[in-house]
Amino acid sequence: MSKRSNPIALAWLPAAVLLALAGNVAAQDASQATPAKAKNLDSVVVTGTRVSNRTAGESLAPIDVLNPADLQGTGTTELATALSRLLPSLNFPRPSLTDGTDGSRPAQLRGLSPDQVLVLVNGKRRHTGAIVNLNGTQGRGSSPVDLNAIPITAVKRIEVLRDGAAAQYGSDAIAGVVNIVLKDGADGGSVAASVGQYSAGDGLQREGSGDIGFHLGQDGWLRVAAAVGKDGYTDRAGPDLRNPADPSYARVNQRFGDPEVTHQSVFLNSQYDLSPNVNVYAFANANNRNAESAGFYRPGLDSRNIRAIYPDGFLPLIATASKDRAFVAGIRGTTANYWHWDLSGNYGKNSLQFDVNHSLNTQLGPTSPTHFYAGRLNNTEKLLNADFSRDFDVGGLAGPLTLAFGGEYRHENYAIDAGDPTSYFGGGSQVFPGFRPSDAHSNSRHSYAVYGELDADLTQKLSGSLAVRHEKYSDFGNTTSGKLSARYAFTDKVALRATASNGFRAPSLAQQNYSTTSTVFISSVPYEVRTFPVNSPVGRAFGAEPLKAEKSVNYSLGLVLQPTDRTALTVDAYQIRIGDRIVLSENLTGSAVTTYLTAHGFPGVTGGRYFTNAVDTRTRGVDIVGSWRTELAGGGLNLTLGYNYNKTDILNTRPNPAILAQNGLNLRRMGRTEKGRITVGAPRDKLTLGGDWTLGHWGLRSTLSRYGKFTVLNNNAANDQTFAAKWVLDLAGDYTLDRWTFTLGADNVFNEYPDKVIAANSTSGILPYSSSSPFGFNGAYVYGKVAYRW
Repeated sequence: MSKRSNPIALAWLPAAVLLALAGNVAAQDASQATPAKAKNLDSVVVTGTRVSNRTAGESLAPIDVLNPADLQGTGTTELATALSRLLPSLNFPRPSLTDGTDGSRPAQLRGLSPDQVLVLVNGKRRHTGAIVNLNGTQGRGSSPVDLNAIPITAVKRIEVLRDGAAAQYGSDAIAGVVNIVLKDGADGGSVAASVGQYSAGDGLQREGSGDIGFHLGQDGWLRVAAAVGKDGYTDRAGPDLRNPADPSYARVNQRFGDPEVTHQSVFLNSQYDLSPNVNVYAFANANNRNAESAGFYRPGLDSRNIRAIYPDGFLPLIATASKDRAFVAGIRGTTANYWHWDLSGNYGKNSLQFDVNHSLNTQLGPTSPTHFYAGRLNNTEKLLNADFSRDFDVGGLAGPLTLAFGGEYRHENYAIDAGDPTSYFGGGSQVFPGFRPSDAHSNSRHSYAVYGELDADLTQKLSGSLAVRHEKYSDFGNTTSGKLSARYAFTDKVALRATASNGFRAPSLAQQNYSTTSTVFISSVPYEVRTFPVNSPVGRAFGAEPLKAEKSVNYSLGLVLQPTDRTALTVDAYQIRIGDRIVLSENLTGSAVTTYLTAHGFPGVTGGRYFTNAVDTRTRGVDIVGSWRTELAGGGLNLTLGYNYNKTDILNTRPNPAILAQNGLNLRRMGRTEKGRITVGAPRDKLTLGGDWTLGHWGLRSTLSRYGKFTVLNNNAANDQTFAAKWVLDLAGDYTLDRWTFTLGADNVFNEYPDKVIAANSTSGILPYSSSSPFGFNGAYVYGKVAYRW
């Protein structure tokens, strides 16, 4: 791995190139040079406020606005990966050997759980995915929204509210809100193609995308965006040195890296004006993604192999087929007395099918099939919303008082479909036993919500907002959330902002009812661990209890500086306390557990776990975001800085349930490993430095990211490991000719890898890197793009 004495300077390396070329190029391209425009906080936002003309700089809470050029300039075709490179507070590892999570990876905002972030599309709640992240990843136990189901080509901008907002939007908005605003209108369009590969020679990625608008008569429009692509798998596994007598000894038998993925996605966005003051709107999305990831290799002499089928052993493969569907339709308008109203219906569903390839079921003997249908997960959400707002002129206030109120009805269903009998018979198909008929279920709930919000400029310098929301759930009761926000402008260039709020996250239906068996590595040893529903007899015997809603209290204080039209800086400190945080318990293992599970109908299962409200946490941190635009050699120079420091502490851990000891199980449901994921498993800090230069037809971009250190704790403290901070540099160059843009780029230019794991944690050297690495472990990636816009 390369050593760099001054890595920060490399973020601005392209500047030196442009300066060297300036003498020869500036004269030729002076007539075509693009002067630098002011980069300030003047983008109008719709997230976190009901006021119609508030800008990001005037926002009472910290908010980032990202445009398509920002997203497409990252070099990736994945929306979640693009966000992680642009937002210092977003962590998006690339875990491997984690079953379905390999293909539907979770992202963390401010180090919190991935499902403690609310995702909106055009201001409407997006449904969560069906996957439950179980196997040793950051965000273990979560069921978040699949951001990668949304193609980047459909995005007009993304607004990221870095503040609790449950009082405004309801459950899940503890860490913040991501609002994806879709491209609209009938004019313009684009087509693009990209191809790239890792320097190691694998992971070939290809994608084609485009968007186009159409007129719907004289009064409407339809926007269509689509993307198709295929990503090859990567492999950074080491040779298998476990057993010299095995026929597979000293070979690289394992696959350890990104899965093979094919995807197709389409997004429609439309509007039709019924009158000057009333319009109907609809948007819809369909995404299919098939991923094939590897399980852990079974050597030829392994008891889990049948040599009549696989003489040298086998690498089982888990194939997931995700189908994501969403449809929102509504009608909105303005009355004669200036009331704004919006009535809408919202449907979303994600289904995730599991197939197991190149495997076997040992209890079926030499006639065992090698392919298994293991079952399907389904999550469905339906919503009805009614929203109303109006501005009132109130004497004594510097501006209008905005009153907003509304209601929501939400219905959720989570279902598990059983696999084929061969997939769950006995111990089941190797690597991923199928869902049993006893796992299969369909559980539903519904909720009602009402909210109100007041927002006003109280004086020429002081703005304030008050929001309250009450919700009633059919499965756990009532909750009320509130939020108070304020902003004081000392001058046009300096302001302070602050918020205080409480919020909640309802336990998901998946967390309450999910059950399956997975292969899990504990101190490099594979175990067959079963996840039990909290209301199951075995779950209760292990200490499971009915889940309660998580409760949060958020505070933030921020400084907004805009000394010139071309310079902006925001500094926001925050604290988030979460009570009754829902986590997945430790993997409960040992001879007593194995004996207990065998006696209760689970032969071959060597561990158990369940969801529990086990901990109270406190997260403190600071976000710094800055930008500066100027002119350089006749072209535009844009520099950006982003920094996040984030620290989570566990304030309280619930004591072990007495029933564990009563059943002869001397275990701890919350141990060092899971506590480590929460407190030190993500980088403590992250820094990004960006540069973007344009000169005539040419453009050059660079992003330097510093990922702070993180630690993986083990049950045996001797095997704990802290991974050093790493610098990763991305570079790309553009050439624009008329409507064409040609791009060559490289991510992770210096082929940086995380530290290798210590021998005790590497499974005899087979798995050399940590799946918690915030930038993965694939190395350098080189790509090219061609785009045509009109």
